[in-house]
Amino acid sequence: MDEVRMTVELRLLKIFRSVFANDHLVIHDSTTAGDVPGWDSLAHINLMFSIENEFGVQFTDDQLMSFADVGELRRFLESRTQVA
Repeated sequence: MDEVRMTVELRLLKIFRSVFANDHLVIHDSTTAGDVPGWDSLAHINLMFSIENEFGVQFTDDQLMSFADVGELRRFLESRTQVA
């Protein structure tokens, strides 16, 4: 696994665990809102806002709801992340 992917995955996991207040939450590329207890529309907005803050990205209105699963979101973030 390359360094960018590993870094993005770890940062995403930290955000998910914080937003959903679950230190034991595990996410995979195939994870969707239906897989995470409490992932409703409000939690989704909080999640995306937290991701924007952590990664320094700005999602368009279309992007806020367009990612099919965590893997698609991760790949988007990887394309915009550099590891120093």
